[in-house]
Amino acid sequence: MKVAIVTGAGSGVGRASAEALAVHGFAVVLAGRRRVELDETAAIIATRGGEVIAVPTDISDEAQVDALFARAVDAFGRVDLLFNNAGMGAFGPIEEVSVESWRQVFDVNVTGVFLCTRAAVRQMKAQAPQGGRIINNGSISAHVPRMHSSVYTASKHAVSGLTKATALEGRAFNIACGQIDIGNAVTPMLQGGGPGALQPDMSLKPEPNIDVAEVARAVAYMASLPLGANVLTMTVMATGMPYVGRG
Repeated sequence: MKVAIVTGAGSGVGRASAEALAVHGFAVVLAGRRRVELDETAAIIATRGGEVIAVPTDISDEAQVDALFARAVDAFGRVDLLFNNAGMGAFGPIEEVSVESWRQVFDVNVTGVFLCTRAAVRQMKAQAPQGGRIINNGSISAHVPRMHSSVYTASKHAVSGLTKATALEGRAFNIACGQIDIGNAVTPMLQGGGPGALQPDMSLKPEPNIDVAEVARAVAYMASLPLGANVLTMTVMATGMPYVGRG
């Protein structure tokens, strides 16, 4: 049995992906800040016969990340997959963004991804058989920004750089690293809900979206590949959203 760690597993993309990975035969270690939501995800997986544990974790805290990986190895013996999914946003005109907001977003979206990646690489290099896969949740914002998303966009560009650097360093150790960039999946973080998404002309317009299950299916596909094959980047988005083209 393969073993997956999923961060931000209490809701949205994390929960859906953890469920999909369990269906595909992974034992799943659920990480996130909120115990109640993690337990809900764990219960869903367990009732379907999957092997699962929940480990409340603040991924921006080095000691908690190290404890997460130690718990996973203690429970299941190894780590075959890390899905760096946890993330947060801070939105508003760049001149109004506080340094505190900037640091909070980078602590989770960049430092947290780095800490989990570092722990995963250490474990994947040490285990036998050696190797594993890391999937980073980027965003369409890793390519182009929305209005008033300077902090979030900068953090996701940083994730793209870390993805490529990890893919390069992992080659010699049978460690694959790729990134999934998501556009308008229906989750609590969806910016296109409510009255609409903020457009370049500062208008609000509703945008097409996709079910989060489609994202989970893509994550499961990436996870299913043999380590000799890698999806370096994948974009999963609503077909009609205004991503391709000039705004």
